Amino acid sequence: MRLGAALSALEWQAIVPADGGRVILVRSTSACAAAAERRYGARKTSVPKRNVDLMISLSKDITDAEVQAAAAYFSAMKPRSNIRVVETATVPKTFVAGWFLAALKTGEKEPIGQRIIEVPEDLEQFEHRDPRSQFNAYAPIGSVAKGAALVNTGGAGKTLQCAICHGQDLKGLGGVPSIAGRSPSYVVRQLYDIQNGARAGTATQLMKATVANLNIDDMLSIAAYLASRTP
Repeated sequence: MRLGAALSALEWQAIVPADGGRVILVRSTSACAAAAERRYGARKTSVPKRNVDLMISLSKDITDAEVQAAAAYFSAMKPRSNIRVVETATVPKTFVAGWFLAALKTGEKEPIGQRIIEVPEDLEQFEHRDPRSQFNAYAPIGSVAKGAALVNTGGAGKTLQCAICHGQDLKGLGGVPSIAGRSPSYVVRQLYDIQNGARAGTATQLMKATVANLNIDDMLSIAAYLASRTP
């Protein structure tokens, strides 16, 4: 059986608690799995000073039935594109506004270097939690093409084709989540966390071989390409 077919048939995912306790089985939807991983210490962060305590505490306070209800609610929503990928050599200078970056109003620019800079087009609109908020994701020139090669072909053996597990259109397959049109900041963070052992769980173990040989530049390129796709 092909790996993709095997994954699409999975209904349950095993979560291995960080303390070595008993294995937990949860229904294999990305939302349910994420909540369970946080609850049992299998999803943390490898980024210094990034506060994930709130999400962990929330996951411990809600019931399994509430997780299932929330997963069903969000799964019923139709995804829409809210990210515009812009390849460029220079980017707006930014400042940290809460947990995200925002462009300075002065219009000053700086070299992008090896970064993806993701900022809301309208800071005030985003701060008011408007679901129609749009984002610009600035990426180094050539990132999308390089990411396309890694995602679609595996980059001459450097990684695995994403479609094997995430579906031909990258919009999910069975319990495996969609990755098309996702926030590039989120994608890089997940790839980095998996590579550095901050995430566990059955799905994470399947990703280990995918991320093993990736460097940060590869991750940025993959994230830029995925963000450019229609969700």
